Amino acid sequence: MTNSATASPPKRKVNSWLVRYGKKQRKWINPYIKKHSKIGDAAVFDRSLFPWMSELEADWEAIRDEALAVLKHRDAIPPLAKISPDHKNLDEQNKWRSFFMWAYGFRIDQNCDRCPRTTQALKAVPGLRTAMFSIHDPGMAIPPHKGVTAGMCVFHLGLKTPKDTANCAIRVDDQIVSWKEGEAFVFDDTKEHETWNRTDEERVILLVQFDRPMKFPGNIVASLFFHAVRRSSFVGTARKQLGNWENTFRQFEKADE
Repeated sequence: MTNSATASPPKRKVNSWLVRYGKKQRKWINPYIKKHSKIGDAAVFDRSLFPWMSELEADWEAIRDEALAVLKHRDAIPPLAKISPDHKNLDEQNKWRSFFMWAYGFRIDQNCDRCPRTTQALKAVPGLRTAMFSIHDPGMAIPPHKGVTAGMCVFHLGLKTPKDTANCAIRVDDQIVSWKEGEAFVFDDTKEHETWNRTDEERVILLVQFDRPMKFPGNIVASLFFHAVRRSSFVGTARKQLGNWENTFRQFEKADE
């Protein structure tokens, strides 16, 4: 992923205003988007709505092997809070590491090249926005929170999961789902959700954000909101941080040569 040039002060002000304005309008925008949803308004969706899920599940072992290869350089994989400032309150201990292949609609070429089987499998996902290996250390817990936009859904595929499933799970609204290796589910992260890993094992999943299937004109509203965020200084900062961590990852790789 190529880092963008430093934005001029006026542009930063406009982008900052867009993000602040967008956050204030979410209580109106998200219900409007859900009103035009083709898949209803569930916390955890019926998997039959997403036929492509089975394609990724079929490739889960190859995807897992690439994730484990990446994890050989665990210290070069950034904590999500270091990439996305909005996540600092969710992971104060830096126990949530994230290896991005796509971020906010931007393809990260170097990481996709490191994970060719995963990259190939992700072609099955319509409207792909973000894809990453999400790693939760033992003792990791994310407090209740809500996602930004109903214009996207979130897909989780278990790759390496603790045997004690009851103590490693996610609650979405009033539903609790435990991750299991080779099994996937899709949920709406604008519903209140929290996760916990109260085991002594790490949890590794493939996390994907993709466009919610919608009718016109809700799809237009969701797209405009997403592109405003994508062009914001918030995303620009995240891309810069990912570029810095890329240099760190290369140093770890060279040490192995």
